[in-house]
Amino acid sequence: MRYTLAAAALLPALTLAHPGTGNQIPLGADVGQQEHHGHQHAHSSNPIVEMVDSVAEHLKQLPDATRDLWAEIEHMIPHSFAEMSTKSSPKKHTKRPDDHWDYHVSGQKVAVMGGEGKYSGELSQYKLRGKKVDPSKLNVDPGVKQYSGYLDDDSEDKHLFYWFFESRSNPKEDPVVLWLNGGPGCSSLTGLFMELGPSSVTKEGKLKWNPASWNNNASVIFLDQPVNVGYSYSGGQVSNTVAAGKDVYALLTLFFEQFPEYASQDFHIAGESYAGHYIPVFAHEILSHKKRNINLKSVLIGNGLTDGLTQYEYYEPMACGKGGYPAVLSESQCKSMKDSYPRCASMIENCYNSESSWTCVPASIYCNNVMMGPYQRTGTNVYDIRGPCKDSSNLCYPDLGWISRFLNQKSVIDALGSEVDSYDSCNFDINRNFLFAGDWMKPYHRLVPDLLKQIPVLIYAGDADFICNWLGNHAWTEALEWSGKSAFNKVSLGDFKMADSGKTVGQIKSANGLTFLRIFQAGHMTPMDQPESSLEFFNRWLRGKL
Repeated sequence: MRYTLAAAALLPALTLAHPGTGNQIPLGADVGQQEHHGHQHAHSSNPIVEMVDSVAEHLKQLPDATRDLWAEIEHMIPHSFAEMSTKSSPKKHTKRPDDHWDYHVSGQKVAVMGGEGKYSGELSQYKLRGKKVDPSKLNVDPGVKQYSGYLDDDSEDKHLFYWFFESRSNPKEDPVVLWLNGGPGCSSLTGLFMELGPSSVTKEGKLKWNPASWNNNASVIFLDQPVNVGYSYSGGQVSNTVAAGKDVYALLTLFFEQFPEYASQDFHIAGESYAGHYIPVFAHEILSHKKRNINLKSVLIGNGLTDGLTQYEYYEPMACGKGGYPAVLSESQCKSMKDSYPRCASMIENCYNSESSWTCVPASIYCNNVMMGPYQRTGTNVYDIRGPCKDSSNLCYPDLGWISRFLNQKSVIDALGSEVDSYDSCNFDINRNFLFAGDWMKPYHRLVPDLLKQIPVLIYAGDADFICNWLGNHAWTEALEWSGKSAFNKVSLGDFKMADSGKTVGQIKSANGLTFLRIFQAGHMTPMDQPESSLEFFNRWLRGKL
């Protein structure tokens, strides 16, 4: 949502308003949520203390304007910086014996050694383990070939969990897709069981087959990243998108080394919410390696946070009745939000210029406070402007609790080979780590023009989402500085129709490899709200017919 629960969320310590949901975890997700997901712990070891434990002491060395800004930001936070942990508690885990796994792939064998390696990039510290999943034990898409396992970096004590599903149709020819949820800090298995995977989980804990699964005509890898998300674990941490990209490149390289039959097929990366940060970086990392076995053909970003400077301007119009839905806020509240944007924009510009945590962190906190806080305080779902937040302990969606209960069953853990003792939908420590690394407002959209020189890019958005709304996503695609800007901006939004029925389900515009797609009557999790139209655009995009 900004996870996609990801989504636009900041850290639970910044409890400013009613919690939201999504892959972007909203600023205002409360500490009670953290307790619900099992991440409350003593803050005895605290890396951020080195930077801001004695905030006042560090601020003495900063320019007056920056010092005053940090002092103001500190007042917005109901806990002192010294009480905040930016280190994830290591998950309890038990490593399974080597003979538990069906295959082992050593990065050492494909590492670069004097230019003789098969693939470019340092891979010697990585290993890939995996096993064939018995579908009959889980009943998740029975009859479809599945693999699960871990990418290991023992030197950094990092272990990333993945679950692969073959296409239901023609796996020998259908493309392969990597799916990423956001947060940052939310498991991609929530996308599997809540949005676009082969099955969903009911309130009773039963599995329900999904006829609109994205593996109908594509093989899909669901990845829990960064470490300490979902079934992934580590004694260390990853707190920025660039570092996470190195791990994803390694996983894909070793996976396609193990399964060369998939490597020869088209490959795409798709994701939502904070994946608007992840995907430009991950794709750029892949394309930077000239010697690779990853046949990357395109990327798809749904309801993403990609260009904060442009997107944050559109919180006010979306909340105030200009995005196609009734206003949530009063005229005075709307005016206050609008008046706050110039300062927010100035702070984001400073972050864009310096990319320093000292400028990016205050921008994140201030802008989320003034541009999202009024909306959150209404109790309206930040992931769907059409109604209230229904379950604050599960980011507004009770389905997340159902999914967690299912994935915490010992029979499920054993069937998948998970090595952690418990599964959490979202890890709010990770969310905090990324915030204090300054990652939230980094200008990763600047990588998109380089991507467009080599591959097409689809930006899609459910139009009822607030936290990563369609107005902001449409705006940043038109604001993007690239060679095709003029041609793209000359194209007007046209009807997007279902191929069979001819029903109009959205609006679309495209030029020179960049496509923007608005999906009607869908919130932050577009495939969950509109499964048929989502599968339609997904299949057509992968085959170059959108």
